[in-house]
Amino acid sequence: TQSTWALDRNEGIYVRDLTGAVYAVIGKTHLLRENEELWEKELQPGVEALLVKYGGPEIRDKTRLVCFQVPFKGACQVYDYRQKTARVVFGPDMVMLQPDEQLTVLNLSGGKPKRSGQIRDIVLQLGPDFSTDILTVETSDHARLDLRLSYGWFFDVDRSSPAEGALLFNIPDFVGDMCKAIASRVRGAVAGVSFDAFHKASAEIINRAVFGVDPATGLLRTEFRFPNNHLVVNAVDIQSVEPVDKSTRDSLMQSVQMAISITTDALEAKATNAAKKKEQEAMAELARQRIRDEALVEEARQLLIQLKAESRAVETTGTATAEAQARAQAQRIVGESEVTLAQLRAQAANIFSRAELERMSTYQDAEVVHQKQVDEIELENERKRKEIESRKFREIVESIGRETILAIANAGPEMQAKLLGGLGLQGMVITDGQTPLNFFNLANDMISTEAAGTSAQ
Repeated sequence: TQSTWALDRNEGIYVRDLTGAVYAVIGKTHLLRENEELWEKELQPGVEALLVKYGGPEIRDKTRLVCFQVPFKGACQVYDYRQKTARVVFGPDMVMLQPDEQLTVLNLSGGKPKRSGQIRDIVLQLGPDFSTDILTVETSDHARLDLRLSYGWFFDVDRSSPAEGALLFNIPDFVGDMCKAIASRVRGAVAGVSFDAFHKASAEIINRAVFGVDPATGLLRTEFRFPNNHLVVNAVDIQSVEPVDKSTRDSLMQSVQMAISITTDALEAKATNAAKKKEQEAMAELARQRIRDEALVEEARQLLIQLKAESRAVETTGTATAEAQARAQAQRIVGESEVTLAQLRAQAANIFSRAELERMSTYQDAEVVHQKQVDEIELENERKRKEIESRKFREIVESIGRETILAIANAGPEMQAKLLGGLGLQGMVITDGQTPLNFFNLANDMISTEAAGTSAQ
């Protein structure tokens, strides 16, 4: 019966026709023709288990295409038996085996110490990685030691170059070859030194033996390269050094204990000396600090005295200045007060003078009017009185005789005096009636005399 196979791009089947030609159908739908049949591909012994280790099915359909995912930092070699050629695939990538192709199986050394054929694998790890080995060496004084060394390695290869990629698989057991080459160098180096010398500088001796010294610079190299397969060793770690013989082990223990004791004593003495040195330095620094502090205190004291003196001077100057300013201010205020007082007094005197003048003027005007009115009244009274007296005198004269008139003439002055006292007059003026009297000058003299008397009061 005819069968149809629907295949993904990473899937395929092996097909053989009646002529015996075998080929792989990958990534497409294939319908078996009448002259075709499925072909079962056999793998090398142990490869099936290795494919399962890297994620392959535990039970493989032998007619299905063998697919293998090369891991990251890994490489595998695919060999074509028909073409007698090999190709290297670097991970991460997918390997799909053609009918005539097989995966190269690596037989690597393993264990501690290394033994051949302990590890089988189809992937070459490119590193960086570590390998540990145990080797026995013998010093120049015949002390046999077991060294446990760990090597750091990686493959320095250009992945874009097929020729360099092919060199990776030139040495089937690169681990064993690397360990043997390093062990040979270490044994040769250790054989030329004594046990004590090796015990004191084992790391330097081994690194110098493995990496060598650059003759141009005289410095220790950092790499040990294997040009046959581009393997590079970049680190050697001494994990342990153990003597094989019991006497040597006891001697090593004594040496270690003595070295520890010497180192401890040296460290203790060094620590004691360092402590004493630090103590002396601290005491000296303390003394210097005390001197500096005293100097600072003295400077501060001098500065304080100077500031006090300046403060006293400022205080004295300030007091004197303040007193002088106060006195000047007081004098200025007194002067201003006196000026103001004088101005006010002048204004008051001026106002008083104007008021007095106005008062005197008003008084004089009123006095003049009053006196005029009084004079007019007196004149009228006098005229009427004169008329009355004249009429009375005439009548008296007519009614009395000569003698009576003479007696009356004698009593006239007394009667006039009484009459004047009754009128409130202090003096009198006798005129004949023809000589005029100046009453205005008399009034001015009376006003001046009154004003002089008021000012004196």
